[in-house]
Amino acid sequence: MSHYRLHYAPDNASLIIRLVLEDLGVPYGTVLVDRAARAQRSPGYLALNPNGLIPVLETPDGVMFETGAILLWLVDRHGRLAPGTDAPTRGDFLKWLFFLSNTVHSCLRMTFYPGQYVGGDAGAQAMLRAQMQARFSEYLDMIETRAAPWFAADHASVLDYYLACLMRWRAIYPEGARGGYETRGWPRLHAMLERLEAGAPLRAAIRAEGLGKTPFTAPSWPDPPEGSAI
Repeated sequence: MSHYRLHYAPDNASLIIRLVLEDLGVPYGTVLVDRAARAQRSPGYLALNPNGLIPVLETPDGVMFETGAILLWLVDRHGRLAPGTDAPTRGDFLKWLFFLSNTVHSCLRMTFYPGQYVGGDAGAQAMLRAQMQARFSEYLDMIETRAAPWFAADHASVLDYYLACLMRWRAIYPEGARGGYETRGWPRLHAMLERLEAGAPLRAAIRAEGLGKTPFTAPSWPDPPEGSAI
C-alpha cells in the first residue's frame, strides 16, 4: 500500500517531491492535477491546498502543501537526504533550504508569471522578467561559491533536487525567453546536475513525466504521458 499520495502536474514543483520520494524508496501513489482544465482551482483541490498551487502530498498524518515544508517533513520523517535535527550542520541546511524555497523559487516564479506582479503591460513584464533572470544568475553565483559543500558531495540531498529543478525551469520556461542562460557557467552546480542525471530517482521521473534524456544538463520541453506542464 502507498504511504503517500502526491498530487502532481508534469514538470511542476511536484517533480521535486517525486524525486525525493524516489530517492527515499518509500511507496507512493500519484494523482494528476490537470492544469489544462485548471484542476488546481477546482473545489476538491482547493480543499487540500487553499492556495491552489502544486504540489500537495497526502500523508498518514494529514495533508501537506508548500514545497519546502513537504521536503522538511519528509527528511525528518525518514532520516535521510538532510542532516538530523541534532546535527551540527542542521542550521546550515535549513538556511539554504529556505533560501531556495523563499527566495530563489519565488524569483523564478516572477519570470514565469510577470503579469501577476506588474499587470498586463508587455514592456513592464519584459523588464521584470529580465531583472529576475539576472537576479537568478546572481543567486546561482552565491550558491556556487558559498553553498558549494552542499552541492558538491557524492550523495544527493533535498537541496540538490530542489536546485536542479529550478535550474531546469530557468532554461526552458517561458518559451522563447531563455536569454543567454547556460548551466556550464556554474561548474560545480553543472557537475551536480550530471550526477543527478545518472541516478535512479531521475530515471524514474523521466519515465513518469516525459522529461527527455538529459532533463538537467540539456533540458527540453516535457512530453508527458498524461497531463500538461502549463
